[in-house]
Amino acid sequence: MENWPQRIEQSGKPRYLAIADCIAQDMKDRVLLPGDRLPPQRRLADMIGVDFTTVSRGYTEAISRGLVESHVGRGTFVLPQQSVSNTSDERRALANDLTMNAPPEPTDPELLERMRAGLCAVSDDLVHLLRYQSPIGGEIDKEAASIWLSMRGLVPNLDRIAVTPGAHATMLAILTVLAQPGDCVLCEDITYTGFKKIAAQLGLKLVGLPMDRDGILPGALEDAIQRHAPKALYLNPTLHNPTTITIPQDRRLEIANVMKRHDLPLIEDDAYGFVLPDAPPPMATSAPELTWYIGGLAKCIGAGLRLAYSVAPNARAGFAMENGIRAVSVMSSPVSMALATQWVLDGTADQIRRFIRKESAVRQGIAAQTITETEFLAHPHAFNIWLRLPDGVTCATLMSHMSNHEIGISPESAFRTVGTQEQNVRVCLGGRIRREALPQTLAHLNNQIWQLARQI
Repeated sequence: MENWPQRIEQSGKPRYLAIADCIAQDMKDRVLLPGDRLPPQRRLADMIGVDFTTVSRGYTEAISRGLVESHVGRGTFVLPQQSVSNTSDERRALANDLTMNAPPEPTDPELLERMRAGLCAVSDDLVHLLRYQSPIGGEIDKEAASIWLSMRGLVPNLDRIAVTPGAHATMLAILTVLAQPGDCVLCEDITYTGFKKIAAQLGLKLVGLPMDRDGILPGALEDAIQRHAPKALYLNPTLHNPTTITIPQDRRLEIANVMKRHDLPLIEDDAYGFVLPDAPPPMATSAPELTWYIGGLAKCIGAGLRLAYSVAPNARAGFAMENGIRAVSVMSSPVSMALATQWVLDGTADQIRRFIRKESAVRQGIAAQTITETEFLAHPHAFNIWLRLPDGVTCATLMSHMSNHEIGISPESAFRTVGTQEQNVRVCLGGRIRREALPQTLAHLNNQIWQLARQI
């Protein structure tokens, strides 16, 4: 480690990243061997002439890459070489958006090998997959989608199914079918920030509906329909992002009855429905003739696929959705569709989903044990917690105190349809951060909340 200061300065990268790079290079050069213990953070800080927080952040980065593991009271140790993540293109890895509510990433070697085998199988037909295809998938892709959707109790005809280029593009395409600029669309008063952005882009007026612990209030929905004459209702009813609330079946039926009385279309964003083991049936099963269902694969398989298995209310609406997708993005990626189809048919997709479900529960357990200084909403299989800020503490202040740790924190104002309240923040537990790094990161978060609350 004697040459680390020079290597860190010459790298041109932020120092914490350069520290992780030094660890990776020394492992590659066999200077650091599996089982070797790294110096305590304060000692290394003195050795290489940086501050303690920089070393702490560098170790956390090394943990997130799978280079080392940390044990409280024992230290930080080098992992075996086969456990080291591929860092051949760190620039792409560093482009990860921590603010997205991503699922935990697979780490099981056997599962990763199955995923790679599926990708290799798809590559055999690569030339064909580089051609223009149907905007909403071929018959084999729709059949795979039908198999996947059946796990949520949905059995639509293939002419209602579309393999679409991710939930965002699908929402955009559906809204272009249902509404015109200036029209009103209803949603939760705390709603998915991506939907807010799409509505704003299309010039739509969003009206948020009040919620309780069981979701939107049916009476408020009735009043809003009569007052605003909306073109559609958008809901994220299962593991709601960001509050983690799941609308129970009896409330879903009440909402569906209001929709039917007023013939109000529903855009159902079921992003997390496949993750929850005991999720209520989709609202599309209660009001199929009114529901545009979006079963995104980002949360239950992987966001990089940019795919959703979507269902239109009827065949005619399916044709309209196809035209909308064609206008928005021409087609879904044939490579992604082929890979998703391969994984669904050979069972890999279900294994990924089960890993995400199990790992999310473990991470929620870590959060429950670690965050003690304030209250938060959570669910055993959610990817985030909805954390209440102590009076006087702002999200911006908390985020500035967490700048040395890679964890996604978003303010309540990003999700509110009206107002800029900052009583809560969404804290993401999944994505790139590894389970081994989570206890230390959440402990630091908890400590910062304690300190900030006592400064008020």
